Amino acid sequence: MGLLVGLPLLCAAILGGWAIWRQTADLDDIEARQLAWGTILTLTREHVTLTLITTAVVLVTAIPIGILLTRGPARRFSGPVTAVANAGQAAPVIGLIVLLAMWLGFGVRTAVISLAIYGFLPVLRNTIVGLQQVDQTLVEAARGMGMSPVDVLRRVELPLAMPVIMAGVRTALVLVVGAASFATFVNAGGLGALIVTGITLFRYPILVSGAVIIAVVALLIDWAGRVLELVLTPKGTS
Repeated sequence: MGLLVGLPLLCAAILGGWAIWRQTADLDDIEARQLAWGTILTLTREHVTLTLITTAVVLVTAIPIGILLTRGPARRFSGPVTAVANAGQAAPVIGLIVLLAMWLGFGVRTAVISLAIYGFLPVLRNTIVGLQQVDQTLVEAARGMGMSPVDVLRRVELPLAMPVIMAGVRTALVLVVGAASFATFVNAGGLGALIVTGITLFRYPILVSGAVIIAVVALLIDWAGRVLELVLTPKGTS
């Protein structure tokens, strides 16, 4: 609970310190233009939008597939599928983005697909593990009460597995918000543009500012994931 209160305060303190520095720093024309409030807000909005779209894609694909791989005959494929997903995530995300850009072209679509592939594994793995760890005596009791398989999944298995699933969602959120910095290489926008500009033009104030803002966005996204986990997890299951 301390993190739920302390994390936003920490982010506010970091952003406040950066804002004070931004107002008092002696910046040249290039630095002032890149660190203008309008530019920062636009890049941040692009970064967050890209992260949220990617997360939505991950959730509507990874969770249903994870559920499917814990049902009936499909269970025997859970190990191989997880192994393939692990191997896929081991590939550098920048390489994946570039390869897909060569195939699909530049733009937001390519960035979303690349980042979704990258964030897919934590949600898939935790969905499978969370459902597998549900006490089978509770499942059998629910079936004995006359519940259909869908009702057992919806009313018993998913609520009990929710803490583990949400931990995977939080992991995916943090991975995606960090990896979204590479979206700038395929003209998909985002705060990575500040880092690229800082490196290319040897403007360290721009570079460090980009890194700080991305770190704060990642912390806030993680905080939002914690709040969502707290809201969605039924009392007594955490």
